[in-house]
Amino acid sequence: MTVETTRLSNGITVATQRFEHVESVALGVWVKAGSRNEFEDEHGIAHLLEHMAFKGTRRRDARTIAEEIENVGGDINAGTSVETTSYFVRVLKNDVPLALDLLADILQNSKFDEDELQREKHVILQELGAANDVPDDAVFDRFTEAAFRHQPIGRAILGTRDTIKSFTSEQIRTYIDREYCGERMVIAAAGAIDHDEFVKLVEADFGSIQAKPKGKAVSLAHYVGGDYREHRPLQDTQFLLGFEGRAYHVRDFYASQVLAMLLGGGMSSRLFQEVREKRGICYSIYAFHWGFSDTGIFGIHAATEPGDLEELVHLILKELRRAAADIDTPELNRARAQFRASLLMSGESAPSRAGQIARQILLFGRPIPNEELLDRLDKLTVERLRDLAGRLFTSSTPTVSAIGPVDQLMDIDTIRSELASGGTESQRANARFAVG
Repeated sequence: MTVETTRLSNGITVATQRFEHVESVALGVWVKAGSRNEFEDEHGIAHLLEHMAFKGTRRRDARTIAEEIENVGGDINAGTSVETTSYFVRVLKNDVPLALDLLADILQNSKFDEDELQREKHVILQELGAANDVPDDAVFDRFTEAAFRHQPIGRAILGTRDTIKSFTSEQIRTYIDREYCGERMVIAAAGAIDHDEFVKLVEADFGSIQAKPKGKAVSLAHYVGGDYREHRPLQDTQFLLGFEGRAYHVRDFYASQVLAMLLGGGMSSRLFQEVREKRGICYSIYAFHWGFSDTGIFGIHAATEPGDLEELVHLILKELRRAAADIDTPELNRARAQFRASLLMSGESAPSRAGQIARQILLFGRPIPNEELLDRLDKLTVERLRDLAGRLFTSSTPTVSAIGPVDQLMDIDTIRSELASGGTESQRANARFAVG
């Protein structure tokens, strides 16, 4: 199955992949604009816009939008991330024209009615309150804020109570007029789709969208690291430890993804086996690597009761240091197999595949064949992963985020010192330079 692409005159990229023997199509509009594109007084407006897109246009009110898609058995939704916003639909193949017309309508003709805006702001304030009340959600927001202090990339996507309350319809229009344009849009579909017919429909519905953004490019992000601790009277302490990761385009991006899987990507991973299975001091522990267009962050998340917190952190630091010295071939092969299976299995889902294609085009300028990704995966060596682990965990200031009973959590200087005691001599020198 190959991906077909066409670039319209206004810069929109149209991409499709046909699935045989299916009756449905997953399609959507992906925009390279998210919370990172907000000005300081717009914090949360990208997420609010995603909500307001379904609240009425010059042709349809909110109820009509819901009824039209559900009348044909389809579903419609949207999502906001740091660097992208997506609007997506899944319908049967004969209803693709309706789905595209709905998406074009909400992205070009939304009214942003004042009454609807007030109601939706109230909904988002409840969403914000719920997120802050859940420690394992809040700890991640505080984590990114500490890692990228005073930068748009580190701000929570939902915004703050003050900014959400302050937004006007005119501000939403200003944001969408400034950031949404053809050069930043990919319209992708996967399933029972004919590429040429789809291109004609997209051109008819989206051809009038402006080609270029009216705003400036986002400023470069700078990982700084930091320490956030919040005492709450909870049964468990939520704990996150992070380091500067790798951007999508750099050499070590895929190696970082595999390293995260090896350390904490499943029940056979090092952290799960050592912390969960052998010691039983937490229910769940995992590692992750998030890449952005110009930076990234590598993290480990776990939760444990206060009496086990010190041991938990020592065990995590021990495993991070050990990774620089003794990753072996069976471990790499297991992590590689997990990565390969995840990639290929996601490609069997039309919604997952449409999103994957769109994100690749937005980030890399082209869809990346699975064969190319698997070739990169196959070229990884244990030596490269060991070297990456040594550099990753000793050459940047750590980020710590913890919510709950935090009295037993060691200070960040002790964490840095323990990490700096591992790695090669040159890696330890880099760590001392970073700490100093």
